[in-house]
Amino acid sequence: VPVVESGGDLVQAGGSLRLSCIVSGLKFGDYDMGWFRQAPGKGREGVSCIGFGSTVKLYGDSVKGRFTISRDDARNTLYLQMNSLKPEDTAKYYCTAVQDCGDAVTNMRQHWIADWGQGTQVTVSP
Repeated sequence: VPVVESGGDLVQAGGSLRLSCIVSGLKFGDYDMGWFRQAPGKGREGVSCIGFGSTVKLYGDSVKGRFTISRDDARNTLYLQMNSLKPEDTAKYYCTAVQDCGDAVTNMRQHWIADWGQGTQVTVSP
């Protein structure tokens, strides 16, 4: 399942970015979708999740109130609006279909049908 993330960039602290992710090869609207990130030397962590039909939206504690997840099922596209960026948000960001948003982003697991894309790099300078 091809996944293409985009929108990453180098920004100063306090700035904003909007990430996009186009997914093909599956019926996008039927799946819960998640954003993950991986900083250098660290494991991949869940950032945000949105249920099919946008019925559920979850955020990690570190991004709550600053990031907003959304989806456009007609365009097979997932978004992540990131505001008030901090240096600790620096990471490569990935999107993927997940098994279930569940009740916390820490419990997100990639759906068996999904693949990882190349990711998009977000770098926030102090």
